Amino acid sequence: MDNQFNPLHIFFFPFMGHGHMIPSIDMAKLFASKGVKSTIVTTPLNKPTISKAIQHFKNHSNNIHIQTINFPSVEAGLPEGCENVDLIPSPLHAPAFFKATRLMQEPFEELLLQQQPHVIVADMFFPWATDSAAKFGIPRIVFHGTSLFSLCTSQCLKKHEPYKNVSSDTEQFLIPDLPGDIKLTVLQMPSFVTKDDPVSQGLARLFREIWESDKKSYGVIVNSFYELEGVYADFYSEVVGIKNWHIGPLSVHNRDDKEEEITSYRGKEATVDKHECLKWLDTKEINSVVYLCFGSTTFFLDSQLREIAIGLEASGKDFIWVVRRKKEEVEEWLPEGFEERMEGKGLIIRGWSPQTLILEHEAIGAFVTHCGWNSTLEGVCAGVPMVTWPVAAEQFYNEKLVTEVLK
Repeated sequence: MDNQFNPLHIFFFPFMGHGHMIPSIDMAKLFASKGVKSTIVTTPLNKPTISKAIQHFKNHSNNIHIQTINFPSVEAGLPEGCENVDLIPSPLHAPAFFKATRLMQEPFEELLLQQQPHVIVADMFFPWATDSAAKFGIPRIVFHGTSLFSLCTSQCLKKHEPYKNVSSDTEQFLIPDLPGDIKLTVLQMPSFVTKDDPVSQGLARLFREIWESDKKSYGVIVNSFYELEGVYADFYSEVVGIKNWHIGPLSVHNRDDKEEEITSYRGKEATVDKHECLKWLDTKEINSVVYLCFGSTTFFLDSQLREIAIGLEASGKDFIWVVRRKKEEVEEWLPEGFEERMEGKGLIIRGWSPQTLILEHEAIGAFVTHCGWNSTLEGVCAGVPMVTWPVAAEQFYNEKLVTEVLK
């Protein structure tokens, strides 16, 4: 690996959404720290975000680089510059976004021809990357940004389709073959499996391509660790039949800096001053603050946000609440006088928070989470009890892992 004339060179190709980019950047830094030449492939609009996230690391290492390829947003029917999931105007534009990712295949292959990396670690949402890699005789490893448990759950559901044998959306069914005697309802499954509207059907086709691509690839890499879900790591390799490497928790590899610069900048610029936030937490007792965050893609109705606010006030607990709203938006969702009454007791962060720093503060006593895998793993690493509130996709599977398997 330390051969200076021909060091191992890995391409990391994250999907253009913060929940996928964050662990991919962490992974590239981890490999670079071991002497591997690591190149992150992205689009022009996402480059500044990644540059900021690796800047501090680059001061100590010249092993990490960024290469850009164009994202054909307009050709796919998206607004100019719509290069990140954050910028998709509405869920109806999701198919166009995935169409654009398919159109990246040609420029990606041109880059492969120029750079000739030894390995490609490409996100699950680029199933075509397996064929692209094969053209150049390069092994493609799939990065799945979720738990091994949820990968195993998906495979068992795909194989046995037990959800077709229930009489209602709320009736429980057992997932055949899956260790742990796990039960689900139709309401806890991704909509692309259970619904047949055009958007769901498009996603269903994409996931069939992903599963085929997984089988043809060199294997799967996950942000998890064997001690957490070893039973499912073994199941995935021995029963599903796909090699897997669990190299997480990746967020832990960003702790080697005393100034906290590495852990605090992950994803986007925090919309709150991290020092102010930590100073506020320093005034609180150990395990006394509830932290609520529902990830980078969850939007609640005003009525739901209002109920959360009323619940927080009624609980009497100190809290930090991350809300995906901009300060300048009309805030009819907040009960009248709420922020004045909560002054000193509650902190509302509108936008992006320095989550790992907050979770690891000793004042945090509970984490209300949507069970996205990055958040779940960060909660595990911080040793904070979780109140689970899954919203979509495989978050319900992760909830089962947290509450029923790991307890």
